[in-house]
Amino acid sequence: MENSWGVKRIGAGIVHDDGNKGTNVNIAIIDSGIDYDHSDLDANYAGGWDFVNADDDPMDDHGHGTHVAGIVAAEDNDEGVVGVAPEASLYALKILDSSGRGNFSDVIVALQWCVDNGIQVTNNSYGSSGDPGETVKDAFDNSYSPEDLTVKGVLHVAAAGNSGNPPAIGDNVGYPAAYDSVIAVAATDQSDERARWSSTGLDVELSAPGVAINSTLLGGGYGEKSGTSMASPHVAGTAALVWVANPGWSNEAIRTQLQSTAEDIGLSTSEQGYGLVDAAEAVGITSADNLGPVTSNVIADPNPTNGTTSVILTANVSDATTGNYNIAKVEYFVDTVGADGDGISMIASDGFFDSSIEGVKASIIVSGWTVGPHTLYVHGMDTAGNWGATESVLLDVTEAPSNIMYVESITFLAKKAGKNLFLYTIVDVSLKDNGAVDGARVTMTLTDGTSSWNFSSDTGSDGTVKFTLKAQPGHYTATITDVSHTDYEWVDGETEKSCNLDKDGNTTPL
Repeated sequence: MENSWGVKRIGAGIVHDDGNKGTNVNIAIIDSGIDYDHSDLDANYAGGWDFVNADDDPMDDHGHGTHVAGIVAAEDNDEGVVGVAPEASLYALKILDSSGRGNFSDVIVALQWCVDNGIQVTNNSYGSSGDPGETVKDAFDNSYSPEDLTVKGVLHVAAAGNSGNPPAIGDNVGYPAAYDSVIAVAATDQSDERARWSSTGLDVELSAPGVAINSTLLGGGYGEKSGTSMASPHVAGTAALVWVANPGWSNEAIRTQLQSTAEDIGLSTSEQGYGLVDAAEAVGITSADNLGPVTSNVIADPNPTNGTTSVILTANVSDATTGNYNIAKVEYFVDTVGADGDGISMIASDGFFDSSIEGVKASIIVSGWTVGPHTLYVHGMDTAGNWGATESVLLDVTEAPSNIMYVESITFLAKKAGKNLFLYTIVDVSLKDNGAVDGARVTMTLTDGTSSWNFSSDTGSDGTVKFTLKAQPGHYTATITDVSHTDYEWVDGETEKSCNLDKDGNTTPL
């Protein structure tokens, strides 16, 4: 149930299917603690320490650490969400209080605790814009590369910071992420773009999903949070998967593997570092090992919607480099990914699923959707029944202005009078709230493949206008070329529709 888009995007589910879930890798969540009673974290919780209250009960009283912990290692237990490494051992090192504030003096002793207790990976989703000093730097450096060669080095992963909001783009990675001994992780969204607030600079080493990430909440339940705090645990969890695949490797070797296998998503080095962390590639599973079709180039047009009534969702689905079967079905989900086969079907662009590479499309009515971001997820199934991983696109539904009018529908009717056939094209124009628009001038072209006719007239009080053509049997296409009104602005809607007219006066939509 990898239903967090970030876990899916980095290919962690592919690794899980291959039998690697980060089992027994020790990961310290240096944060506000962990709600170890949460049903999606309790089995993986292995202990820790509360440095704020100086006791051995690092229960989260803020919520940040619990959300971070779920991204790393929420259990694969058929409920809630699944983390990147759902069988890793979680240790809570509480250095943030109930208000989310903390001291670097507690971080220093927490890092020593990690060395003393065999921690392999730390996640540090906190930070400061200013360098906290040499003592803190030394604590990270020394735990990463211990002078005692009998002690294994700890791999440190940290949030790059949320100080990159334009126009403040530059070297603004926070601390401890900016230290050489720490992996600085920037945040990306569902479209593989830099989150507008994600810090940038030469210290950025990797990027990972960090926008609207669904994970565990304090007190039970699940919810979405955004920030480089959410990006960092995707990398920490991936490090655990790599360590299971390569148990003899050092922390430095794990780090090099994460760098060399990251996916270049086309951003600048200061935004993405080496690229987006790729769990499947990092543990050595290439796309050819994934039997499901590969989905790419997912586009929703227009986007942002700006109040339009519908969008066209398109994607490419290929099995050519995986199972080499033909594509049998493609589906999409809105906001939440459900079970394979339970999505809304898409159609092949050429009308037939008969190839291992298919372009697909779907028309989605977004009128009435809540204003704000929505995510569309697409994946395909081959003729052998293998489903591929989902790919997504972010759709931003914005409030339509009150003066917007749409072509709500184009309808064909026909009448036979003696030997004559009459084709009627009825155009319905309405406002966003479905109120009829009286007096809208509609201009339309009607074609039958060889001839064309131009019409122009005004809608009545019911918002409709009817155009009449003395016609012959054949295929007809009505195209709305303009709708004008002194009080309203036309924004598309349904602009083209076709029908077949037979000799008996029957119309069939095409």
